[in-house]
Amino acid sequence: MWQKRANGFLIFYLIIFSLLLIRLMQVQLFETETFTSRNINLLEESVKQRAQELVIDNGRGEFLDRNGRLMTEKKTNVLVLFPFLKKIAWDVKSVSSITGISKNNLMYAINKAKKPFSYGDPLPISLSSTQMKKINELKIPGVFAVERKFPIKNIPAEQLIGLAAENPSEIKKRYPNKSLSSQTPIGISGLEESFDEFLLPEGKSSLIYHVDGDGAPLFGLNVRYTDPANPFYPVNIKTTVDKDIQEKAEELASVYGIKKGGLVLLDIQDNSVLAMVSRPSINKKNPYSGGGMSNMMLKQQIMGSVFKTVVAAAAIDYNLDSPARSFDCSKKINGKQDEQHQYGNLDFSTSFAVSCNRAFGQLAVELKNINPKILDDYAERLSLTGPVGWEGDVYHTSHFRQMKEEEKGRVFRSDQDRLDANFVAMSGIGQHEVRATPLGVASMMATIARGGDKKMIKAVSAIEYKNHSQLIQFPDKAIAGDTIAPYTAMELQKLLRRVITDERGTGRWFQNLPYEVAGKSGTAETGRFVDGNQLHNKWFAGYFPYQNPRYALVVVNLDVYENEGGINPLFADMVKWLYENKSSQ
Repeated sequence: MWQKRANGFLIFYLIIFSLLLIRLMQVQLFETETFTSRNINLLEESVKQRAQELVIDNGRGEFLDRNGRLMTEKKTNVLVLFPFLKKIAWDVKSVSSITGISKNNLMYAINKAKKPFSYGDPLPISLSSTQMKKINELKIPGVFAVERKFPIKNIPAEQLIGLAAENPSEIKKRYPNKSLSSQTPIGISGLEESFDEFLLPEGKSSLIYHVDGDGAPLFGLNVRYTDPANPFYPVNIKTTVDKDIQEKAEELASVYGIKKGGLVLLDIQDNSVLAMVSRPSINKKNPYSGGGMSNMMLKQQIMGSVFKTVVAAAAIDYNLDSPARSFDCSKKINGKQDEQHQYGNLDFSTSFAVSCNRAFGQLAVELKNINPKILDDYAERLSLTGPVGWEGDVYHTSHFRQMKEEEKGRVFRSDQDRLDANFVAMSGIGQHEVRATPLGVASMMATIARGGDKKMIKAVSAIEYKNHSQLIQFPDKAIAGDTIAPYTAMELQKLLRRVITDERGTGRWFQNLPYEVAGKSGTAETGRFVDGNQLHNKWFAGYFPYQNPRYALVVVNLDVYENEGGINPLFADMVKWLYENKSSQ
């Protein structure tokens, strides 16, 4: 009886021991980096328990503007202090003398510190290069002057650049064959996501020391500096954005109360993004709330009368634009009297200038009778329906897209809609199912300004090594497919200019600007209502200077009441600022 009981206890303890052994093997061998469903990295956590660290640079690649200026971060010379200084005697007087910080303030900061810090955090005091040199020459353990990288609070072009964040499960999913820390930030939107594989860090730069349970150094007072020491990485993503222009565009968008919408400014010559503003802004505390994560300039929108540019191009090619022809622009698209606009009979050019719905609804139906797909064809010829962002093969990645969030535009949803005269007429004025992204509209204006030359739009010009030599250059690339003829482009240019110069033109607001502007307005009914009032999308899209085109600019205000907008003064002030600040460049 006793023997059986002893054997039972033995078996029980063997089972317990085996379970503990299996658990130990799980912790020590099999799941050291992905422990439990939360993917806890036990190796990292064990290091954290016995070390204190100040990260100087997380090692992720940086974004630069077209002039090489940092866009998402800033580098500052800072005074770094370690908490173990409170346990030793050190030359606080000399540090105070060099930095101008009082001894009492230095000691107060150290006494309350539980981990290493930059003095003055979260707004650290900046040191000059001379101060930095003198501090380090003191060779005081736990006192350092270093150049540290800090994130910028208000990132310019935040939706275009995008966000990076820690996501352990996504790291494993996205990079199963890479040995990356669970704390490695990865791109979750915008260019941060598109270029994430290039931006991944080789390692971080930090100051680190090991501590005992009381926070005192385990191995003397030596603080260790760790650095990947790779002269080529991390890489820099050189964007085409001009930081000065971008900041002014964001300022003006705020001044004129753009709550949903924004603007796109292109350099016409190389078809690159100079500025891109999207509202609403990103909620930094909860990025996925409030709609700020969506880049409205890459989302398809109801475009209204801007689409008449496409109808005009087709009408020119199919000889429906005779100067002898007139349209009754005192009537609505349905043939009823237009009480708001009593323009009378107008020719083709004037109908475009005043944005006559009757004329372009009628022209769209006539084009449908020739070929139901003409409007689709000309929207594509003008690079309106996209995608228009740069795409190509980059290293082992085929069909790499710089702006992967960009949506396509459209004219019709189905062949049945193309055959319905009422739907076609509404489509001719940019209503019904017609959609385009503001980026696509900017591309259309740039295409017309270049005489029909369609180009992919770049937001990034190159990927540079850390030493600024080039790793990858993104060349100018044509958009495949047919385009409009040079003659058609020339006639469209005249029409777009007439919108400004005609005394009844919808763009007469811009007649006295320092640059001659050509463009087209649009007011689209969205079908959405608030308190019984219809919401509208307000557009102005154009290019300038007219004789020697340099910029294409699209401004859009989404979901506003008919008597609201703010797009004309925003467009005008942007033109004025560019003339005053960039005309000599």
